[in-house]
Amino acid sequence: MWPERQPASGGMANVLEPVLGSTSKERVLLYLACRGEGYAREIARFFGASLRPIQRQMEALESEGVLWSREVGRTRMYAFNPRYAFLRELQALLEKTVSFYPAADRKRLLMNRR
Repeated sequence: MWPERQPASGGMANVLEPVLGSTSKERVLLYLACRGEGYAREIARFFGASLRPIQRQMEALESEGVLWSREVGRTRMYAFNPRYAFLRELQALLEKTVSFYPAADRKRLLMNRR
């Protein structure tokens, strides 16, 4: 039997990193799952991460068909590609992942200030 869910301790956990192979990829996907859309600098700033790894993951996810992007002025906004074959399953996995985060981190992640 699987253990009951345990909240992560001390900051935002990297729950999916072992599966996805990248902390930056997990951050991009979680942010977009919770906020709907975003841009690289915004995501990097949110997580206190370096910009370039976030940009690389967003570009890779777009080239693989998971994300799509559009220009808004000089900013490239990313969101999930509605035609991605496993979108519902991916969103369900990300929703479950967020449930493992501490309450304060969940609240901060889900808060949309736009």
